[in-house]
Amino acid sequence: MITGFNHSGFVVKNIDKQVDFYQNVLGLKVIRKTNPGPEGSKHTGIPNAYRALVFLGKQENEHLIELVQFIKPQITEDGHVPNTHIGAAHICFNVTNLMEMYKSMVEKNMKFVTEPVIRTTESGDTTTICYGQDPEGNWLEFIEKTST
Repeated sequence: MITGFNHSGFVVKNIDKQVDFYQNVLGLKVIRKTNPGPEGSKHTGIPNAYRALVFLGKQENEHLIELVQFIKPQITEDGHVPNTHIGAAHICFNVTNLMEMYKSMVEKNMKFVTEPVIRTTESGDTTTICYGQDPEGNWLEFIEKTST
């Protein structure tokens, strides 16, 4: 039985650059780091894998982001999956004051598909949404929900 969510992961090319982005642009903190060798990587199904792992979030017991850099074997250079393709993924963050956050992230050179878009329901509730990308092209969604 599923009881909740644990983490979402991205395989990345440059883990240091990605950690810097998630900390200094999105404001997450490093919860833990590990470098599992072959024994700690058996569940991946990749023989003799060696990885660098960094888990980021707001606090330990919430849903975390896992950044994975394969050291052995090295990742392929196949390119990134566009968000319209099957198998594409994104992480969605609940936020407050998305307009202010958006402006701050743009000042830090984060790339967005559009500015935040506001949707209003018949009952007057609003949802403000926008999509952006981290430095390696992973898709990030930001949602602010308000009620009247």
